[in-house]
Amino acid sequence: MTGPCTCTAFLPYMAQGGRIAGIASVAGFRGLPGAAAYCASKAGVIAYLESLRLELRVQGIRVCCIAPGYIATPMTAANHYPMPWLMAPEKAAQRMRRAIDRGQAWLVVPWQMGIVGMILRHLPIALYDRLFARVAGKARKTGSAQGV
Repeated sequence: MTGPCTCTAFLPYMAQGGRIAGIASVAGFRGLPGAAAYCASKAGVIAYLESLRLELRVQGIRVCCIAPGYIATPMTAANHYPMPWLMAPEKAAQRMRRAIDRGQAWLVVPWQMGIVGMILRHLPIALYDRLFARVAGKARKTGSAQGV
């Protein structure tokens, strides 16, 4: 899924028992230093897919929201910080395909990131802020949309 407009355009043509899979990220669970736009966009994808799942259930269309953690791709290769549970893309793709085929509503890969993400999501703000106050995060690029 590349965005809500893309998905909405083909909804009238979906058959009973169809599947929609959208890729979000564990970064959508909570805001992270230096990743404001990325976290916000992924949180939006999670909420959008959840809404679609509820709306389309009566039509027999299953919606799967996939929230990957660190997958070994060119995007993560540029990261200069630890990436716990870095997963091979082939292994991640197999798990994603299985979740879609089963009609699962939610998948986090690797599963360990799901546990960490849910713990972080439910931490009180004061504790979360204290824990992440010392985290460097990604440096903002000035003069670009990311730096805004």
